[in-house]
Amino acid sequence: MTQSETSISKFLSYVRRHKPDAVGLELDPEGWAYIDELIAKSDIPITRDQLLDVVAKSDKQRFALSADGLFIRANQGHSIKVDLGLQPLAPPEFLFHGTATRFLHSIMKHGVLPRNRQYVHLSGDRETAVKVGQRHGKPVVLTIPALKMHQQGAQFFQARNGVWLTNEIAPQYLEPAAT
Repeated sequence: MTQSETSISKFLSYVRRHKPDAVGLELDPEGWAYIDELIAKSDIPITRDQLLDVVAKSDKQRFALSADGLFIRANQGHSIKVDLGLQPLAPPEFLFHGTATRFLHSIMKHGVLPRNRQYVHLSGDRETAVKVGQRHGKPVVLTIPALKMHQQGAQFFQARNGVWLTNEIAPQYLEPAAT
């Protein structure tokens, strides 16, 4: 990504997932915003073509466009309440959570909590979890027995971009794994 594309992606993440009110943007209950309004209220120069290019090129596929191409929303990662319309889904046997070793003691004591987000984010593979953990320091990957949790009543959802979501993971379900 170019520096301009990175700036646009960071701007989109900020206003779509966390602070739409920072630019006076209104979201509907499902988190959708009118693209033309987003561009008009942007505090960085952005064209519709640039926005669509960033959405298309995003390796993490953080954003979704409506079928008519007029609206945009984040696929997951919100710290504001939105209804993504996700239906509970049986997860695979194991999912993975990447974090930094400096957080491990607290996580093993309290579990994995969504903190300032709606859900806890999980990866379907260990490699992705390592990359997530590296963003915060020396990585550690926690193996989550997701199917067992599901069978014991936990709900799991899968965002459009493949990220698995759940409300929280209690300490008894956590297994640190070597990275």
